[in-house]
Amino acid sequence: MSESAVIVIPARMASTRFPNKPMAMIAGKSMIERVWRLAKAVKSASDVIIATDDKKLKDFAEGFGAHVMLTSPECATGTDRVAEAARRMAKKHTVFFSFQGDAVLTPPWVVDSVLAAMLEDKNVVMATPAVLLSGNALKEFIASKKTGSSSGTTVTFDRHGDALYFSKALIPFCRDEDSPKRIVFRHIGLYGYREKTLEHLSKLPEGPFEKSEKLEQLRALENGIPIRVVQVDYKGRTHGSVDRPEDVSVIEQVIAREGELL
Repeated sequence: MSESAVIVIPARMASTRFPNKPMAMIAGKSMIERVWRLAKAVKSASDVIIATDDKKLKDFAEGFGAHVMLTSPECATGTDRVAEAARRMAKKHTVFFSFQGDAVLTPPWVVDSVLAAMLEDKNVVMATPAVLLSGNALKEFIASKKTGSSSGTTVTFDRHGDALYFSKALIPFCRDEDSPKRIVFRHIGLYGYREKTLEHLSKLPEGPFEKSEKLEQLRALENGIPIRVVQVDYKGRTHGSVDRPEDVSVIEQVIAREGELL
């Protein structure tokens, strides 16, 4: 089978923190349409599918031209939803990219970078992007972690680019906090998977480190599944997603300041 990639956007309406989140309006356009349009702009993907268990959302998304697949309400995570969609696709692909439905500020070129790493090397079974923090972004991130913030995940990786660990803590620890050579990579929670890896991962139980950190990607590392960390450049754009209703105004401020991605 020749290499091909599809983007799956897992979306659910029953979020406890933000009910009906996918249909929330952001600067005049729904969240789900924004993410779908970003996904459609990814050059390396041959198709984009929204996977949801909600008929209302399916009808809504089909209204702006999206390909939507209804999945089981029993899916516990976005990964489970992507895995179900992968099993049911008529056309088979070798790489599946999970594009979270609230990642409204993700530049398409970030996704392209991850897909390129997988399409160019069949040995990469799972991949995810990360950004090297510097300047004010690094200072602000460190300051937020000192207050005990759980927002933002860091990652360390080996010389081949394979992840060593992901954490809500600031890693690696630096004895000299003011060192100009301090290295901190912020993880971006988007993933590409080979089909067999996605299926295997969706069947594994939650591990102790995953439970502790509340980071689903640690399930892969705890079970010996390597994750290639792809260094990406946001080219001056702000990273952000929507977790709670109050995040909408923050995202709108970023869009007003930096302009639309597309």
